[in-house]
Amino acid sequence: MPQPRAPRILLISNGHGEDLNGGLIADQLLALRPDLELQALPIVGDGQAYRRRGIPLLHQGAALPSGGMVYQGLNLWRDLAAGLVQQTILQFWVAWRRGREADLVLCIGDHVPMAFAWLTGRPAVVFLVSTSSHYEGRLRLSAFSRRFCRRPAVRLVLTRDVFTAHDLQEQGLSRARFCGYPIMDLAPAAVTSEVPPLQIPAGSTAITLLPGSRFPECLHNLLLLARLCAALERQDPDRRWCFHAAVLPGTEGRELRALAAAIGWSLEPGRLVSGEGRVQLLLRSDAFAPILRSSDLVLGMAGTAVEQAVGLGKPVVQIPGRGPQFSYAFAEAQMRLLGPAVFTVGTGPAGEAELEQAARLSLELLADPELPEGCAAVGLERVGPPGGSRGIAAAVLEALRS
Repeated sequence: MPQPRAPRILLISNGHGEDLNGGLIADQLLALRPDLELQALPIVGDGQAYRRRGIPLLHQGAALPSGGMVYQGLNLWRDLAAGLVQQTILQFWVAWRRGREADLVLCIGDHVPMAFAWLTGRPAVVFLVSTSSHYEGRLRLSAFSRRFCRRPAVRLVLTRDVFTAHDLQEQGLSRARFCGYPIMDLAPAAVTSEVPPLQIPAGSTAITLLPGSRFPECLHNLLLLARLCAALERQDPDRRWCFHAAVLPGTEGRELRALAAAIGWSLEPGRLVSGEGRVQLLLRSDAFAPILRSSDLVLGMAGTAVEQAVGLGKPVVQIPGRGPQFSYAFAEAQMRLLGPAVFTVGTGPAGEAELEQAARLSLELLADPELPEGCAAVGLERVGPPGGSRGIAAAVLEALRS
């Protein structure tokens, strides 16, 4: 007599951050139910978060120029030129043809993965990771998203924070629940109390720089943040500063050397040094969690990493760059999402005036004795504690059984 096959779950996600969340949830799904058969359909990019875990892809798309940020500037047109339409048609066909083999579909993102899940015709769980009621005080789902989430086949609608779950319940969506936000489980961050902080010299003020993870944008962001560090040193030269930048492997390349030289800085092994040598910025690609936990203040031009900083109770000062991701629109939206622990200086790409203003604000925040306690409360409210991946995985398995 043939053995029944293992339950099959299809994860559909539409963006770098969504893929990261999907990978973390997949880890815990397999930890709780090792016999599961997982498949993934990343709508944006090449699905690295799934591939490095050995999760087979129904279709591996090409990385498009926007990285999923199609709502910003000319990104949509760049994606269209790079084959967005052709790739989307093929993904729709794959979802319709092969997605029907799944026992349950987990949609991670917004209306885009919902559309693909609808094509499969299978029961679904929705994780609304890319939106929150904190943006406007009330979550306004699109007509399609609202209708999809109310379908009998949708067994659960998960949110990224408690406030959004309560809001959707008040709007009549009784299946809305908050089971955690996986971002605080993100490897290699492992941003928990078990990760020891760096050994910062006594009497030093530790500043963490988060320039983002999109090349080459992150290189330009890094040098803009380096100039902000120089402004901090100018405004308070008697303070003992300790600057660390959390960067990706491969950041210290020829392109960074040339960009640094253009603003009068030099690239040395493991560090950027200002022209006069007064400011040294240590570059670390292997110690994100210790850097973040040891910091007194974060200077951020990133998405997920800034969320983790807020989750750890750190105050964050943001300065907009030229994008395509970390523009003023992104920074302003992130400030609404993450609340009073995040401060944005300027309404356009930062220049010298904005850098000086950001330095003054940073010094004011460092002098506020009540800020750490307030930021810790904000972190729990807006991001939540570690363990979200396991909480969501348990809820998905419950939906699979129902």
